[in-house]
Amino acid sequence: MVPVDDFPMPRNLIESAEQDDRQRTWIATLPETVKQMAQRWSLDVDEPFQPGGQTAWVAPVRVGATSNLVLKVAWRHTEGAHEADGLREWDGQGAVRLSASTEFDDTIALLIERCVPGTTLATVPEPEQDVVVATLLSRLWREPALGHRFRPLLEMCEQWADGFERKVAAGRGVLDRGLARAGITLFRTLPATAERTVLLCTDLHAGNILAAEREPWLVIDPKPYIGDPTYDALQHMLNCDKRLRADPRSLALRMADLLGLDGERLLLWLFARCVQESPDWPTLGEVARRIVPT
Repeated sequence: MVPVDDFPMPRNLIESAEQDDRQRTWIATLPETVKQMAQRWSLDVDEPFQPGGQTAWVAPVRVGATSNLVLKVAWRHTEGAHEADGLREWDGQGAVRLSASTEFDDTIALLIERCVPGTTLATVPEPEQDVVVATLLSRLWREPALGHRFRPLLEMCEQWADGFERKVAAGRGVLDRGLARAGITLFRTLPATAERTVLLCTDLHAGNILAAEREPWLVIDPKPYIGDPTYDALQHMLNCDKRLRADPRSLALRMADLLGLDGERLLLWLFARCVQESPDWPTLGEVARRIVPT
């Protein structure tokens, strides 16, 4: 068990908490929380992965002689609220398996499958990443079981659009008003015009896909919503920075072809998302200018 009086912290988690008083307060509870989870699930806990993520303490654990699990103790945040539900729904088909979960206060704790060797998809060339991402998304998209708790994609888009408008009002806009208005209006309205709705990952990119033994690649850290499958291609494209800036249209049409999606609809989504991200990610403002719908 990791010593509580010398509790190791992932670097990215510490840096993230410096920007948020609530998260900093939550981090102070981590030593006791990890101790409680270790007792509840009979775990021997190793050092956390470094540099780690921004919202969770994650470490390999052992149960007796078995060492194929990971303990994830996450700060409850809006987008990741239903990670356990998503993993339970997918049941290991393209994503890591969930062994146990619990929620209390501002914490969500998960005991999940460990990926070995655990290298990320980012270690392979981007054109190969495209194929893996498309293959995994096609497996993850499905209608969830009746009585599910997943929220509609529209809810997330409305929240992000409201945040965009607050940033623009504060003077952080990098686009002219007409373009900004067109993009954010599209971001609000596209979810309601989908021809079909499925369970989405919403944050699938090469860093969230790990090499494993049970399958060549497995998805981690999903942020599930229900909505338009076309949206799910976006995060991977945004992470392919050089290709996106060089030729956003070709990248979008390639991903649409791999996923069996409408290429023009994916371009609309890409334009809208680039506008929405532009106050914090100015280079996406230039991408948006290049693919303005005609």
